[in-house]
Amino acid sequence: MKPRESFQSLLKQKKDKKVSLLIGARQVGKTTILKALYKELSAGSKAIFFDLDIYSNYEKVNTFESFVNTLKLNGYDENHRDFFYVFLDEFQRYPGLTLIVKNIYDRFDNIKIYASGSSSIKIKDEIQESLAGRKRTNNIYPLSFEEFLWFKEDEDAIQHLHNIGKLKGKQLKQPTSKLLAYLNEFMVTGGYPEVVLENDKADVLKSIFDLYVKKDLLEYFDVSKISPAKRLIEYLAINNGQKIKYSDIGQICSLRYKEVLNYIELLKETYLIIDLRPFFSNKNSELVKIPKIYFIDNGVRNYFINNFNPVNRRNDSGFLFEGFVLSELLKSGVKTDVIKFWQDKNKHEVDIILDFITKQIPIEIKYKENLKREDFLGLKAFCGMYPKTHTPFLINLNRQEQDKKYEFTLPYDLSFISNEFLSR
Repeated sequence: MKPRESFQSLLKQKKDKKVSLLIGARQVGKTTILKALYKELSAGSKAIFFDLDIYSNYEKVNTFESFVNTLKLNGYDENHRDFFYVFLDEFQRYPGLTLIVKNIYDRFDNIKIYASGSSSIKIKDEIQESLAGRKRTNNIYPLSFEEFLWFKEDEDAIQHLHNIGKLKGKQLKQPTSKLLAYLNEFMVTGGYPEVVLENDKADVLKSIFDLYVKKDLLEYFDVSKISPAKRLIEYLAINNGQKIKYSDIGQICSLRYKEVLNYIELLKETYLIIDLRPFFSNKNSELVKIPKIYFIDNGVRNYFINNFNPVNRRNDSGFLFEGFVLSELLKSGVKTDVIKFWQDKNKHEVDIILDFITKQIPIEIKYKENLKREDFLGLKAFCGMYPKTHTPFLINLNRQEQDKKYEFTLPYDLSFISNEFLSR
């Protein structure tokens, strides 16, 4: 397996009895990570792996009794002090399985379960209820930019990334040119592992999302609803990163308002999109309702608009850059409900507000090398309204300065933004 950042954190959970859930979109590498964990842990402990895409494997665990008997046949001993590791791949296919997992957790102290699957609305409530206090949820996203470089196996680029924080001054275009070239590629084709490794990016994405339509959408909607769902996805892709009224979506896609809400929720639950809500404290002077919607992976977004042109030949590079930053924050551990945006009634806007309740972090994102006065207007307006806010971050391509008012940041490694505050 090529390296993934989530592998080590999941491996550390081997001593924690709680069920470790790996949840994410199709084809982001959940099964690969789960098999790597199985390989690692089975080398020194008893373990068993169930691919639940194979129905005969499900039959081995579809009741509490058959689950326990299957483990015993494979070497499980109730009196053994060490953990017996159980790996369940695609566990979301069978709603009743979560209750069985709960009973295993409650009855046995020496069984540790890792389970992977695409998020499923059908069993979401069951997971929350049955496994409350018994689970660790690990969101598995497409590759981060650093993982993307690992997959490229470019040691120089990886070294540059690790040393990027040492750079000083304004003129950074040439020193970071290798990273910028990779960033531009990543912003267009995205971070799905198979997409990164194959030459025909569009064909791989087509195979992934043909399966998404056949399995995920058809799981929730009858065939007659698939065409409106695809039109909605295409509309969101065209308007990626822009404020969207759900009533407009309904008119364009021939859907009732409630249907739009259901479709949006499904796309969020299957890790296709994220919606950003406005941050506000004064309804009279700030935007309070209309959300922005971004695709979590730019490659997926570009697939649905059929545009894989290079960044320098596009008029949506700014939105792609915003989507990249947003995605990197998610992959570094920032929760979706923390990420918001801000706009006042005078149209001043800040791209991202990390809302940690007691502290807000404004982040402005500019896909440009040279900043102008107007690039600071949104941050100035926000800080004027919220003078006790954290020093704003301004992410762009070529500028780092000493300025007490702003923290100028290159886009290649943004984990320090979240790490500084997630650790508090």
